[in-house]
Amino acid sequence: MLARHVGPGARLVLALSGGLDSTVLLHALAALRARQRYSLAALHVHHGLSPRADDWADFCARLCAGLGVELSVHRVTVARDDPAGIEAAARQARQRVFAAVDADFILTAHHQDDQAETVLLQLLRGAGPKGLAAMAALQPRAGWRAALLRPLLGLARADLAGYAQAHRLAWVDDESNADTRYRRNALRHDVMPRLAAHFPGVGATLARAAALQADAAELLDALARLDAATAVAGDRLDCAALAALPPARARNLLRHFLERRGVTMPSARRLDEALRQLLAARHDARVCVALGHGTLRRYRGGAYWVAPLPAEMSPVRWRGESALGFPAAGVTVHFAATPGAGIRRASLEDGVVTLGVRQGGETLRLHAGGPRRSLKKLLQEHALPPWRRERLPLLLCDGQLVWADGIGIDADWRAAPGEAGLLPRVPDQAPGLSSGV
Repeated sequence: MLARHVGPGARLVLALSGGLDSTVLLHALAALRARQRYSLAALHVHHGLSPRADDWADFCARLCAGLGVELSVHRVTVARDDPAGIEAAARQARQRVFAAVDADFILTAHHQDDQAETVLLQLLRGAGPKGLAAMAALQPRAGWRAALLRPLLGLARADLAGYAQAHRLAWVDDESNADTRYRRNALRHDVMPRLAAHFPGVGATLARAAALQADAAELLDALARLDAATAVAGDRLDCAALAALPPARARNLLRHFLERRGVTMPSARRLDEALRQLLAARHDARVCVALGHGTLRRYRGGAYWVAPLPAEMSPVRWRGESALGFPAAGVTVHFAATPGAGIRRASLEDGVVTLGVRQGGETLRLHAGGPRRSLKKLLQEHALPPWRRERLPLLLCDGQLVWADGIGIDADWRAAPGEAGLLPRVPDQAPGLSSGV
């Protein structure tokens, strides 16, 4: 598996706990690096949860020094009172470390028995094909610099123990691995041995089942992408297209729509309820279903997932930058130099320019010599959903509205022919929509 994914010159970083599994993987990687021509380093996450945590870090340092492998130790703070549990909190702390690693691959020592336990855990949670696919051998992660690689998934724990014995390796034992209050440990020590007594080779069988479920999940994703090509435009899911699909296919598309927006997948019951509300509502009804850390809403026949408004909505000052980030709206506004078009640059340079959101009472004159109109009325006419109105980027100069994203530039501020102008634009929108010209 390693040769299939790792080419010459690749930079590998191994997540090293000091236990049997990662010690075996470190030893094997160090032995292969000259032939495979990759660079190898290791990292150890010091959770501080065990009184022996310092000893484990010291062991990893000695082990790496003996093999000529560079080691970095990352101390993290794990919230012991995390509502999701201490295991989940420790995993999140590790993943924050992994996300920042500058490498081609981060390797973990998960093996076939771990895969079998993961399948059972997911099955008992009522997971679908994607969950039952368990752990992928190669997994790019959103927001990570490196891809996650698990080269030992084809080997059983007994294979690793045999390798360690043959090479006379030493390792450390985490006492928490014997604590059957943790679900994975209960499966490992109580359930799996009983299953193995009646179903020899259960670990390999469950791992094969995971591979089949991975195939099924890939096909479902392909079908969802096919349906999304005609049903999803930008951040809008067309409810009529959703209603035209058979129920299972509609659920698959909605699940895909939410996953693409980083939403933690709800339970099957919650997903069905969200789908029911989207499809049963009148065309002009406004549906709002809490999902994950945001809401799923219906507006004018479309479904949207809406993140919560940030607590801080303060405006940011523009000082002539070509691009200005506005975290409150989740956008970056770009300013393109446009002679004879856009906003008159000289007028902006004479005032205090800020990028903010609606406070109420703003007006725009969209046409020279025309009336000033309330921004509230213009937003209604442009059919902007209510949640977009709350975070719509607005450019003001000395407190006067100059430009509203998707609406346009105030006519009194437009550059005349031959004048230096600036055209504001949010890049993921069509220029005409963002600039309003």
